[in-house]
Amino acid sequence: MEYGQIILKSGKDQSLKRYHPWVFSGAIKKTKGNFTEGDMVRVFNNKEEFLGVGHYQPATIAVRILSFEDRSIDETFWREKLSEAVELRKRLGYLEDDETNVFRLVNAEGDGFPGLIIDYYNGVAVMQSHSVGTHRQKGLFTEILKEMLGSSLKVVYDKSSSTLPYNASVEKSNRYIYGKANDQEVREKGLIFHVNWEEGQKTGFFIDQRENRNLLKAYAKDANVLNLFGYTGGFSVYAAAGGCKSVASVDSSSGAVELAEKNMELNFGNRVTHHAMAEEAFSYLKNMDEQYDIIILDPPAFAKHHKVLPNALQGYKKLNRLALEKIEPGGLIFTFSCSQVVSRDNFRKTVFTASANTGRRVRVLHQLSQPSDHPVSIYHPEGEYLKGLVLQVE
Repeated sequence: MEYGQIILKSGKDQSLKRYHPWVFSGAIKKTKGNFTEGDMVRVFNNKEEFLGVGHYQPATIAVRILSFEDRSIDETFWREKLSEAVELRKRLGYLEDDETNVFRLVNAEGDGFPGLIIDYYNGVAVMQSHSVGTHRQKGLFTEILKEMLGSSLKVVYDKSSSTLPYNASVEKSNRYIYGKANDQEVREKGLIFHVNWEEGQKTGFFIDQRENRNLLKAYAKDANVLNLFGYTGGFSVYAAAGGCKSVASVDSSSGAVELAEKNMELNFGNRVTHHAMAEEAFSYLKNMDEQYDIIILDPPAFAKHHKVLPNALQGYKKLNRLALEKIEPGGLIFTFSCSQVVSRDNFRKTVFTASANTGRRVRVLHQLSQPSDHPVSIYHPEGEYLKGLVLQVE
């Protein structure tokens, strides 16, 4: 197949030679051939030496490289890639785990699929495309997954309307590609969660916090726990499973709070002291009178672009300072950033500054990230978007 060509400016080929999968628009010197958003292009350096082949889009990230080998991106290619992703999850034990049937099946660049996420919820695959190129292939991906997963796959739902580029030249509406079911109960380490991918954030559940929730469980016994930005109560359920004295779930969304209550009831009935509140997290933290032994800070991404990075870091500093001031002596803070543009070093420095401003003695007990079903390409450090610290505060 004849692909369009993109020629880079002199010296702009170094990141691709280090296998980083993004070509930025400012690196492009000229183009050859006719191509539009979502089309395949071959990328060359200023000496017209081949560098990679990938999807084009008229945006800051102009090309997402799919292969650094000069080959056709066809059904055979996609089948190989999906097979690798599925086999990795099998090797990690996710497809045969009776205690956990919710996991990430395809993790964008980490699985060689720039622009594509697929999450698996007990027989339901939820796709999110971040580029037109991958979005065009959703039908093919569905057919391949049906072959590979067999009876383990009952539904495929496309939830790309909010993740495709704003001016994308495709219809942007969420829809079922295969089967239909608007919600599902899933198991995660033996605990039960109700997931609604049609109305929930992201693909319906924050799968990436699985191991961090489980770590909280180990610390929660007899503690009074505050789960801020609690969404559907994932951390709250694990705190209760760990034997906490009480847990409070705070989220600005009344719908999320209701689902958090439902998830607690699914697992514990009325046996656990759980307070669910639809309130703004900063205000609750600033004005609260309650005493908490553990506080979880898991906010949505404060920064999605480098332009707003300074404001985001100020937000993280304010949030962590408030928690550090309020936590009981000897208490623990589980604090996170899921902003891709906030580096691990930036986040740690921000928490350090917040700690210094309080004058309290603070120790780092754990440094946290995303689990193994969210692999990170070593050549694409941006893929390690989830950063977390467990702090002990005297």
